[in-house]
Amino acid sequence: MNHNLVTPYNNTDASKKEEVKVMFDNIAHRYDFLNRLLSLGIDIIWRKKAVSFIGKSSPKVILDLATGTGDFALELLSVKPTKIIGLDLSNEMMEFGRKKATDHNASDIISFIQGDSENMPFENDYFDAITVGFGVRNFENLEKGLTEMHRVLKSGGKVAILEPGKPTVFPMKQLFSIYFKNILPLIGKFFSKDPRAYSYLQESVSAFPEDLNFLNILNSTGFKNAQYIPLSLGICAFYTCEK
Repeated sequence: MNHNLVTPYNNTDASKKEEVKVMFDNIAHRYDFLNRLLSLGIDIIWRKKAVSFIGKSSPKVILDLATGTGDFALELLSVKPTKIIGLDLSNEMMEFGRKKATDHNASDIISFIQGDSENMPFENDYFDAITVGFGVRNFENLEKGLTEMHRVLKSGGKVAILEPGKPTVFPMKQLFSIYFKNILPLIGKFFSKDPRAYSYLQESVSAFPEDLNFLNILNSTGFKNAQYIPLSLGICAFYTCEK
């Protein structure tokens, strides 16, 4: 199935981005808790790996796209940028990010803007680096969102993208499939009170182009030196590229 057509609620009267916004607004109050629970806390290690890659070029102005509750933005403080902008459709998610930035005395560096990844309010060649944590598959039009990322990134700027992966090694492949298709949606439904949110997660990951297919899309939208790095036996897919 076309990944762009997988939506949270399958409401034909609403666009994918409208449904994604509603979904994340609904689960914002439980999002961080569920992230830690469902990933067993390993998601923290994945973000550190991505930030380590970004930090090699000492970026000063960074965009954290699909920033959510701001965990990636906060981790980016370790590379000592002068400005981090978190962009997301869901203001409810970002309210938690704003509180975290205040608690870390980082409100002067991190700012949060409600906006659309496919039509960003930034000038061309503005950012030194871009991170996206588990949000690319939520783009309504994947190619359009990536093209927009390319537009706002400076020449030589680096991109780090994390997405749920699909393990291929026995027995992790089989165990993960059972967990992801059957157990995860039940846990998500119970704690988030949104019966579709974590079923959509499984469906969107299954439909998303992985490995070489996604690298080809990155290359076709103007990026270069695109690489795929499986993390934690393929549970997480780490993609890097540059302009």
